[in-house]
Amino acid sequence: MTGERGRRIGAALLLAALAATATAGLPGTAAAAGSGVEAGAGAARQATAQLPQPTGPFAIGTTSLRIADDSRPDPWTAGRTRELMVSLWYPAARSADGPRAPYMTAAAGAHFGGPDGIGAINYSVTPGSTDWSSIRTHARTDAPVLPGGPRPVVLYSAGLGDPRTWGTALVEDLASRGYVVVTVDHTYEASEVAFPDGELATSVLPGMLGDPGLDIGAVLRRSLDARVADTRLVLDRLARLDERPGLPAGLAGALDLGRIGMVGHSAGGFTALQAMHDDPRIAAAIDLDGQLHFPGPDGQSGVFLPSVAEDGLDRPFLLMGTRSADSGSYHQQPGWDALWRHSTGWHADVTLEGSRHGSYTDAAALLPRLARQGALSRDALREDIGDLPPARARAATHAYVASFFDRWLRGRDDHLLDGPSARFPEMTYER
Repeated sequence: MTGERGRRIGAALLLAALAATATAGLPGTAAAAGSGVEAGAGAARQATAQLPQPTGPFAIGTTSLRIADDSRPDPWTAGRTRELMVSLWYPAARSADGPRAPYMTAAAGAHFGGPDGIGAINYSVTPGSTDWSSIRTHARTDAPVLPGGPRPVVLYSAGLGDPRTWGTALVEDLASRGYVVVTVDHTYEASEVAFPDGELATSVLPGMLGDPGLDIGAVLRRSLDARVADTRLVLDRLARLDERPGLPAGLAGALDLGRIGMVGHSAGGFTALQAMHDDPRIAAAIDLDGQLHFPGPDGQSGVFLPSVAEDGLDRPFLLMGTRSADSGSYHQQPGWDALWRHSTGWHADVTLEGSRHGSYTDAAALLPRLARQGALSRDALREDIGDLPPARARAATHAYVASFFDRWLRGRDDHLLDGPSARFPEMTYER
């Protein structure tokens, strides 16, 4: 399997990128030349950026939780049981004070932006060039919950290798519109996961570089199995949230677990649809540019369909593609096409013209400003997010995601998903 998404660790579940990275060097290396920012140069002023203002009427709070399952062996690290970190984002009282929550902790930001972090491997940001922990969200940590719940719940799963923070712009927008959003880190697959005791669990995926016996298809299947199991664990623990001490008052009661949706990017989109197939608690799901098939052992050949594509879905889903070479219409993707043919639930497909694989992530929000400061090259930026103006990509993404969940979790239909829209000519629509 080849294509734009096939060149990156976090793109469309393809680890073939790892072997290429091992021989060719990190993508950020080329960007460093002539950028004026030396990798890891402590004396250089690091680049920084800011997230876009959420569009909804509500202020936002956030809190983070460690979730553990002592009965489940960790799928990536021998001798450990499964532990996750999740964050909850929710409408908060406007009286909340205190500083805005950081985008990443200092330790997580340093690793994400280092030579072994996904900032370089997935997004071509020069190692050491960016102060990721200086970026602030629009949420207040542990802010009081806004009365008026319970509210629909949306889970968010990031792409392969990406941390749960890499979709914060979309997550904050949903929370500002009245959703409780739960972001999930898939430990030892995500670039890094910072635990409350100070442990930083880093990804095992870069350590697989150069292994001539690596069965890429098997690794990707293991990833999907782990992600779906993680998702179901999180749903189980959300039902027992009132047993957790130290949470913002009223948070457990703010969740309506009878109205659950899920959205994810790349591998996270695959996860969202497969988790909905496997777990009836998920009522609706969105796949943001995530392929729905596995390659063979070499990562380059073979098309093996997961059960969600073979069986189809009986609940609503939305496919959102890009103009990456191996994306686009569901007709062009074997897993999407099989899912489409076998599904009885409502479904639609939109393609964001002028976009690339990173356009649905925080790449569209953060990388343009970082590129202006020399943290990545213009060519790398174009490869990450295409030629569509980033503000238009964000506006379209947020509008379509909100419209879908409003329709299927709240019963509010703005008719954006009825067909092509003059508001968003960038979106090619199919049903």
